[in-house]
This record gives sequence, C-alpha cells and structure tokens, in this order.
Amino acid sequence: MTPQTDSPAPGPAELTPRALATGLLLGALLAPCNVYSGLKIGWSFNMSITALLLAFAFWMPLARLCKLAPWGMLESNINQTTASAAAAITSSGLVAPIPALAVMTGENLHWAPLTMWVFTVSFLGVWVGWYLRPRMIVQSNLVFPAGMATAQTMLDMFAHRREAMARVKVLLSALIGAVLFNVVDKLVWHIPRLGPSVTASKLTFVFDPSLLLIGFGGIIGLRAGLGLLFGALIAWGLIAPQLIAHDIVIVSQDASNWFEPLVGWLLWPGVAMMLAGSLTSFGASLLDVSKPHRRPQARAQTSGSGRLQFAGFVAAAALAIALQIILFDVHWTMALASIPIAFALATVAARVVGETSVAPIGAIGKLSQLSFGVMAPGQPITNLMTANVAGGAAGQSADLLNDFRAGYEVGAHPARQVAAQCAGVVVGSLVSSLVYLMLIPDPTTQLFTPEWPAPAVAVWKAVAEALSHGLNGIAPSALIAMAIGAVLGIGLALAERWLDKKYLLFVPSGATLGLAFVIPASTSLMLFAGAALASLAHKFAPNWSARFLLSVAAGLVAGESLFGVVSVWF
Repeated sequence: MTPQTDSPAPGPAELTPRALATGLLLGALLAPCNVYSGLKIGWSFNMSITALLLAFAFWMPLARLCKLAPWGMLESNINQTTASAAAAITSSGLVAPIPALAVMTGENLHWAPLTMWVFTVSFLGVWVGWYLRPRMIVQSNLVFPAGMATAQTMLDMFAHRREAMARVKVLLSALIGAVLFNVVDKLVWHIPRLGPSVTASKLTFVFDPSLLLIGFGGIIGLRAGLGLLFGALIAWGLIAPQLIAHDIVIVSQDASNWFEPLVGWLLWPGVAMMLAGSLTSFGASLLDVSKPHRRPQARAQTSGSGRLQFAGFVAAAALAIALQIILFDVHWTMALASIPIAFALATVAARVVGETSVAPIGAIGKLSQLSFGVMAPGQPITNLMTANVAGGAAGQSADLLNDFRAGYEVGAHPARQVAAQCAGVVVGSLVSSLVYLMLIPDPTTQLFTPEWPAPAVAVWKAVAEALSHGLNGIAPSALIAMAIGAVLGIGLALAERWLDKKYLLFVPSGATLGLAFVIPASTSLMLFAGAALASLAHKFAPNWSARFLLSVAAGLVAGESLFGVVSVWF
C-alpha cells in the first residue's frame, strides 16, 4: 500500500454526517462491551474491524436501494475511527484506577464528574496522539500492525464485497447466538455450574459456560490460553488448598465459594508477577525499537493544523490539571507533572505499539504509578489519579495512532480523523460511564468477586496501597510469594526474549500466569477452551479460520457483553 498525502482529496466524501453518525451509534453500542469485559477479565477488544464490517453491511445495500451516494472508503474510515475512539474509552481508567479509587474511598463518582473525568483523560490522549502522528507514522513510518490490518480490511471490503458481506453474516450470527445462549441460561433454564467435587467448586474449578470468554480465548491465542491454564492450576489447584490447610487463609465452610478470602492473598504474587514481567518485557521491547530498522521511505507530508494542534493540546492539558485539583484534591505540582509524564509515556508506548502491535497498557500504568509514588509518597489518591492521567492518556493515544495509520494508508485527512476521534470520545464517555455505574453501583461489595473479578482494578489498588503504606500490611507469607512471583515474572520475560520461538508455546508470560492468580479458575479454563478451539480451527480449517474466525470471536464477545449490560434492567 502506498502512503498518501495529508492534503484532502477533492473528490471522495470523508467527514460526512452519515459516516460520523454511524460511527457514534456503533461506538455507543460497542463501548459497553469493553466496559463489561474489562471488569470481567481486565482486557478489551479493538472494535475497528467490527465497526467497519457492520457499517459496510448497512450502508452498501441501503445506498443502492434508496439511490444514495455510494458508501465510500474514506467514510468507512471515519466511521471506524469514531467507533474505535468511543470503544477505547476504557483506556481512560474506567475499568482500573477509577474503580480502585471507588473501592478505597467507599463510593463511586457521580455520573457527571465521572463522565467529565473519563472524557478529559481520553481527550488529552487524542491530542497527544495527533502530536505524535508526524513523527511515528510519517517520519519513522512505523508499521502499527493493527492499523495496517484495519486498512487492509477496508481495501479488501471494497475490492471483494461479497466476502465482506459473508463475514458480516458470520459476525451477526455469532452475536445473536451468544445473546440467545445467555437468554436461555439466565432467563429460561439456568445451566448448572458444577465442579468435579464440592471442594473443587469452592476453589472456583467449575464449569461456567461463557461465550464471551470463548470468544476472547479465540482472540488471545493458544500460548496465552495455556498460560492461564497453568496459572489456574498453580494458584487455585496447588497454592490455595495449602493456604487453607495451614490456616494462612481462613474460609467459611458454609460459603458457596472461597474466591474472596483466597484472592486477598493470591493477588500479591499475581500482581508481582504481572508487574515484573510486564516491565521487563517493556524494557526489552524498548531495546528492540531503539535499534535501526530499514523501512520504506515515506513521502514528506505537511499539515497546516499546527495552531489547532497546539490549542487543542493546551486546552486538554489545562482541563486535566484543573479536574485533578477540583475532583481529587491533587496538589497542583503533581497535577502539572502528569502532563509531561503522559507525553513521555505516550511516546514510548507508541513506538512499542508501532513496532509490535502489543499495547503495553499495564506496564505503562504501573510505570506511571511508580513515578508518582516516588514524587508523592504516602498519597494513594494522588498516586491513582495522576497516574490515571499519565497512563490513560498514553494508552489512549497509542491506541488511536492505529486509526491514524489506517487513515494514512487510505488517504484520509488527519484533522478530520481528529474531529471523529473527539466526537467518539464524547459519546464513549457518556455511555461507558453510565454503563459502569449501572453494572457496579456498589464497588466495595461487588468487585473482587467471582462475578466481577476486576483484575486490573486489583492491580492498581494493590500498587497504590503498597506505595502508600509500604509492605507492613501484607502477610509475611504473601511477601515471600511476591518475591518469588517477581523473580518468576522477570525470568519468563527474559526467556521469551532469548528462547527460540518454536519453544515459546509452553512458556507462559508473566502477565497471563499472574492474571490467573486474580481471576476465578473457571474464567481461566474457559479462556483456555476458546484458545484451544481456535487453534484446532486454524489447524483443520485454515481457510475458514482466516476468513471468519475473528468475526465469530467478535460476535461472541459483543453478544454476551451487550446482553450482560441490558440484563441489568431486568
């Protein structure tokens, strides 16, 4: 694909009302999916390709039927940019530092301030991303694999329209199937959650059918699925029974399960493993991206939007500083420091995403927490919310650079994409904040339970408390486990770097192994099942898998997430 110039093409329509409205509607529908899955398993899903397919399937026949202007590729790009920005709103902290703050203070923010805060962090990320675009995409010509995949999907859709419609049918069929499955399970006939024994059930080793987890398992791949399986067996199958047997953790025999008391101990080695592994991998990736790479030369591009960029960035930074002071009583010096740290972390995260497609959101968040832990020791609220600004804006900007990459490949104008991103952020903030408050009205009792494990929340809370109060409040046995977990996380990260790739399948990452310590074993088992099924599909039906597997997975994730959100009203 040949990079295009920044000058707007005189012919094809781009930022049209229907393109923007479609992206906003799809973003409003897809954003709750990421809130739901983020609170369930700590992960979110890139919705760009899903938005592309759904809009294409709607507008192509409608334009012919109603004799409208054909749905164009640049309109399709604006649609996916808008929907992606709305769905990526969870990067702003809505499923990590914000619920952690609610647990620590005992109450949620009200909808209006919560929406304003989420919007501000994401809005800052948009302008940071636009500032980084010339350097990362035009000058360095970084690949941004997810953005390139989105661009290639657009090109393929308009070149092979029947294939695109077939993928849409598969996606919608999976979505409807997931909804019907959950209707039967929760409203008609409750499928029993059974384990091999009473003890195993209380240790969360139960059959807990979830098509969302099956779908996510198909996306994350077999290596991550095996890492979760190994982690579940170690944490809940080996360590947990010993904790109970030696009275390190006291459980009630009358309880339906022992997740809550056990996760209070298991999260410490799990967090240490995730933190050490993520930061080690992050550091290693920086060494990789700092090496010179031979890339194709891109044509020089110019954009006459410098003043708008500067004004937008200053406005977003001022709003972020003001809200930290007003909402959370953060000292102005710490609030001010969050802006350059956000910019620095965004630069690093963007290079990693551009080279590898792996968004180091967890590591960026922890790095920002550690930075503010040094600057403002003993202040957990300041630690959480300043790190929320720095890490959230960095994560959002890195994610949105994928949209810029896709737009660059199809000749989109960046200023128009920024307008679409800002609109998406507005709608995503409004909808996602409302959905979060509906799902989690009482975070102190709902989170860290089998229904809402919220692993990302547990990590942010644990780091904030450790940096604030030190390690004195942690059981000595858990401290030893933390040290072992940290060493294991570092070792696994180094092994991933040094071992031949053919051996990596059975070498889990510290992130997936540690994650299994803070979510129920049943969740890890279902994610592994999805990964295993996807692997079998790739082996025995490679052509079908290449065409439709991602669509099936996206449909399952969207179907169960949307049902879970809607069922709150019933």
